[in-house]
Amino acid sequence: MRTAAKGTIADKITKALTDKIMLGELAPDAKLPQDHIAREFATSHVPVREALLRLEARGLAVSLPRRGVRVAPFDPADMREIREMRLALEPVALRHSVPALAPDQVAEAEAARVACDEADNIVTWELENRRFHHAILAACGMPRLLAEIDDLQVLSARHLLATWRASWEERTDRDHRAIMTAIANRDTNTAVSVLQRHLARLQ
Repeated sequence: MRTAAKGTIADKITKALTDKIMLGELAPDAKLPQDHIAREFATSHVPVREALLRLEARGLAVSLPRRGVRVAPFDPADMREIREMRLALEPVALRHSVPALAPDQVAEAEAARVACDEADNIVTWELENRRFHHAILAACGMPRLLAEIDDLQVLSARHLLATWRASWEERTDRDHRAIMTAIANRDTNTAVSVLQRHLARLQ
C-alpha cells in the first residue's frame, strides 16, 4: 500500500513540475531542490527523487555534478530531432490505431479537435492539441510506443510555447479535420499521410 501511495505522489510531482517547465514557469537551469519540492508536496524525498529521475528521462531536467538537478537547457535546435522522431513514431502508431478506434475514442478525438480550434490562448490550444494527438493514437495497442510519443509531445510543447507565444493566433487546423474525416472513413493511408504532412511542418 505504501508503494502505491508513493507512486501516486511521484506522479503528482512529475506532472506539476512537467507543466511548470513546459509553460516556462521554471526557467532553463533553474534549480530543482529536493528539500523544497518535498516540503511543497508534504512528502519525503523518495517520491521527489523518483519524479526528478522521470524528468531526466524525459529530457526536461539534468543532473550536474556539484550543481544538483536543474531544468534542462532550452535549445531550439533540438526541435529538428524531436520532429524527426515524431515523424518516425506517430505514423506507426496511427496506422495501428485507426482500424481499432472505438466510437468513444473517436468522439474523444473529435472533442479535442473542436476544443483546439476554439481555443483563445496558446496554453489551451497546446493542451487540446496534445489531447487530439494522444486520442487518435490511443488504440494502437503499443503502450511503450505511446509513452515515448507522449514524452516527445511534451518536449515539442515546451518548444512551441516558448517560440510561438508572442505570434500565436486563433486558428482552424485543417489537418486535424482531414485526419478525423479519414478516421471516420477508416482510411488509414490518408490519415497517416495527412499526419506526416502535419508533423513535417513543425518548426
